[in-house]
Amino acid sequence: MRQGQSIKHALQKQTDVMKDEYRVRLSASIDVSRHLLHQGLPFRGHDETEDSTNKGNFLELLKYTAGQNEIVRKVVLKNAPKNNQMTSPPVQKDIVHCFAEEVTKSVIQEIGNDVFGLLVDESADVSDKEQMAVVFRFVDKYGIVKERFVGISHVKETSSLSLKIAIDSLFAKHGLSLKKVKGQGYDGASNMKGEFNGLRSLILKESSSVYYVHCFAHQLQLVVVAVAKKHFEVGDFFDMVSLLLNVVGASCKRKDMLRESYRKKIEEGISNGEIKTGTGLNQELSLQRPTNTRWGSHYRTLLRLVDLFSCIIEVLEYIQDEGVDTTKRRQAYGLLKYFHTFDFAFYLQLTLHILGHTDSLSKALQRRDQDILNAISLVASTKRQLQKLSDDG
Repeated sequence: MRQGQSIKHALQKQTDVMKDEYRVRLSASIDVSRHLLHQGLPFRGHDETEDSTNKGNFLELLKYTAGQNEIVRKVVLKNAPKNNQMTSPPVQKDIVHCFAEEVTKSVIQEIGNDVFGLLVDESADVSDKEQMAVVFRFVDKYGIVKERFVGISHVKETSSLSLKIAIDSLFAKHGLSLKKVKGQGYDGASNMKGEFNGLRSLILKESSSVYYVHCFAHQLQLVVVAVAKKHFEVGDFFDMVSLLLNVVGASCKRKDMLRESYRKKIEEGISNGEIKTGTGLNQELSLQRPTNTRWGSHYRTLLRLVDLFSCIIEVLEYIQDEGVDTTKRRQAYGLLKYFHTFDFAFYLQLTLHILGHTDSLSKALQRRDQDILNAISLVASTKRQLQKLSDDG
């Protein structure tokens, strides 16, 4: 209502020189933000006070830009008006938000009026807030399959209804319709794929042609985990491997001992002519900790266990004989005793053989250029190999 206090009126009162300075100042902040976003770097620093030697990436990069460009230097930081430096956290967030809006708009324009698939997953961030990530999968005008990340929405709970409301809100914001969605893909959680009340069913009620596809690679991992857990001997084997990682991998000193022992083994093998040398060969190895939902990581852990076995035995013997912690010494004794049993050798070779087949399939299923006919063929081939192992192995 007060025309004299409007932004338009305030800009009209400025001289052309002041307007040009403002544009240079804003452009400098935008260029710095573009670079940091492109590199995935944080903006803020722990200490942005005047006496700080490192004020964070945004201010430091702006300072560097000013040092390289005389026109920018004259109008930014100390040379800018105190109330118009274009460096405050709210301004930084506004610029980032504008970039996000433009990128999302370009993705939606790329889809056009065509159909697309909806990929959704939820996870907690570092602040323990549930976040829902949304990805669109579509075929562009050149016939290339693309996947584009379009946003993250905070959800107070991960029930299927809450996720559906968040998706509706995102679609309404960008003028999209569920009628254009022809495919949906989630993980195996009940709130996602539930037959009666899951997100899958809620979307199908609005559009009956939205076919659901469970991630093939994730299905494979779930099958391997479920089968392995049914066998107590296999479960006991992986428990001992987990204990090994805690005993050997929980200390920097023991990790260094393992690396040093492996280095000496490699040097001895090279000097004897038993090990070849070349680009990419004989890299430093360490034990990798597997994750419960990715059994491909268990396969890599077992491969490292085989490669480092003699070195691991040396470290365990040192812990057993020279260790200070009584608990660790007792655990090292138990591991050494188990590692010299037939059961250990048998289950190590068995799981390596089985996980070798499933790991190859898992990698193939996760390829970006995979087509469903080839995927079905690979699944059938792997099943035949495992059945042959079961019958003749």
